[in-house]
Amino acid sequence: MANYPVDPLILRPYLPAYTELDDWKGEIYVSLVGFMFRQVRVKGLRVPYHTDFPEVNLRFYVRHQQSGQWKRGVVFINELVPKPAITWVANTLFREHYRTLPMRYDDRTEGETLRVGYQWKYRERWNRLTVDAEAVPAVLESGSKEEFITEHFWGYTSMGPAYSGEYEVAHPRWEIHPVKGHDISCDFGGLYGKAFAGLSEQAPASVFLAEGSPVKVYSKKRITFPDTYS
Repeated sequence: MANYPVDPLILRPYLPAYTELDDWKGEIYVSLVGFMFRQVRVKGLRVPYHTDFPEVNLRFYVRHQQSGQWKRGVVFINELVPKPAITWVANTLFREHYRTLPMRYDDRTEGETLRVGYQWKYRERWNRLTVDAEAVPAVLESGSKEEFITEHFWGYTSMGPAYSGEYEVAHPRWEIHPVKGHDISCDFGGLYGKAFAGLSEQAPASVFLAEGSPVKVYSKKRITFPDTYS
């Protein structure tokens, strides 16, 4: 997870109705995130040849108030996967923002170092997000930026000016592998739009590696008015 502070104004066009930007110590962040789907099931069923695959996404952080309580969530600007069928299902049935590109994944341990890397080919060039981290994970520190980034348990999607989609993402508290070094090369402008082009030359404020875990994604609900669901 590579995390970049950004001007809030560039995220306003992507902000779903009835949500607001969530900040960490006054900073608004976008994150370039790579992760592996493993043993995926859709409504309890395995889809042959679509159970294990990498994804890279660009996301930011929001919150939504319900019954006086804040729900902290994420909004995906775009999600990259290597399989066209996944893109079709996500975009057609769930109104997400997936894109299919050739992708590669690397995960290996060398002594006390864990190397995890994601690559995706865009305009005949391989982009990459790679980290070298401690092989032994550490406990997630309360109040840390890592906690802020990883512990947003809701997803929100823009579904027009009058309503948004909301779904819950449930997983246990993740441990963190401290990162010793990273290598990031991404055509942010080409992949995500001119507003994000500057990130290609900007060093991330932080980079970390999360252990991951089983994750359950619940069915999406539609927010039609604050505190009103369908």
